[in-house]
Amino acid sequence: MLKTLRKLILTSERGFTLIEMMIVLLIISILLLIAVPNMTKSNAVVTDKSTEATVKLVQSQVAAYQMDHDGSLPATLDDLLTGNYVNSITTSNGTELDYDTATGTVSAP
Repeated sequence: MLKTLRKLILTSERGFTLIEMMIVLLIISILLLIAVPNMTKSNAVVTDKSTEATVKLVQSQVAAYQMDHDGSLPATLDDLLTGNYVNSITTSNGTELDYDTATGTVSAP
């Protein structure tokens, strides 16, 4: 029984034809054409979210500086760097954040 089953399995094996391989490659190509534009769109979204997160982080550190210094706002964002409140005052694409000294509001350019 086992010999017959093994012989049946071994004799029914065959390779892919050229047409079958071309259809598989066509399907993979179509999937790549759909996926690549979506990945480039998501890159812009990630950059925007990263900038928003950086602004929120620096804004919270301005509030921490204010609490540590009896309610006075930092004169510039460089005061946060020298006081070790933040490591960087730039966004993920390298531009520096804007800081309003009157209100203590941090924003992205």
